[in-house]
Formats: sequence, C-alpha cells, structure tokens
Amino acid sequence: MFGEGKKPKSSGTRVDTIIGQQTRIEGDILFTGGLHIDGNIKGNIVAESGSDSVLTVSEHGCIEGDVSVPTVILNGSVMGDVRSDERIELAARAQVNGDVYYNLIEMAMGAAVNGNLVHQTEQKASSVVNFGREGSEGSTTGGNT
Repeated sequence: MFGEGKKPKSSGTRVDTIIGQQTRIEGDILFTGGLHIDGNIKGNIVAESGSDSVLTVSEHGCIEGDVSVPTVILNGSVMGDVRSDERIELAARAQVNGDVYYNLIEMAMGAAVNGNLVHQTEQKASSVVNFGREGSEGSTTGGNT
C-alpha cells in the first residue's frame, strides 16, 4: 500500500558527532552536520545558521533546553521548545514538553507533545494547535484533545 518499499528517511543521514548513552553534557551545543544523541544534554542545541544539519535523538536521549535545527529526528525527550525550518520526525517514543515549530512534521502513534504545534511557512505565517500545556494561555484541559 502507501509507503511500501520506501527506505526510512533517516537511513542516509550522515553522523559527524555521537554523544553516548553514558554521557551528560551541561552547556549549549552549536554544530553543523549530523549530531546523534544517546545521552543527556542540559542546554540548548543550535545548528549553525544556513546549514543543512540533522539532529537525531534516540529513545535513550534527553535534552533539557531548546532545540533549533533544520531537521530533527526525535525518539527521546525534549524539555523545551523545538524549532525546525525543514522537517521534524517524532517517532513512537518521542516526548516534547514545549512548543514545536515546524515546516513539515511526521508523528508516529505514541509520540507526545505537551505544548503547541506551530506550523511555519516560508512567509512566516503560522497556525497554532494547542495540546494543553499547563500554564500556557488558551490551553485546553481534559483528556479530549
């Protein structure tokens, strides 16, 4: 049916830097290329402006800070906002406690966003979908979102 025979989008992603599962980094990270995180980061992760960088966070990875990268492939957790000019993939174990700003998004069943989904186009027009983050204006409460 649909998508049969397609290779996973992340299969051709080049990885320049790996942060291992037993590693904890405190501080901001500025990078270009491919960054793969299995460990814990307490700080912001930013790709160099104008790059085609890719951030991959495994199910073991955890980020406490904001993420601003053109392409994000997330299967771990982020406690902060996630911004992507290109594409965001939220795999089945992805958890975001913050707002997600995206151009193109793919969410697997089981992925969770506790915040707003904000669609951004090249003209910077946006639409907001609120998923009930506590303390945000206009948040929804209850289980039916």
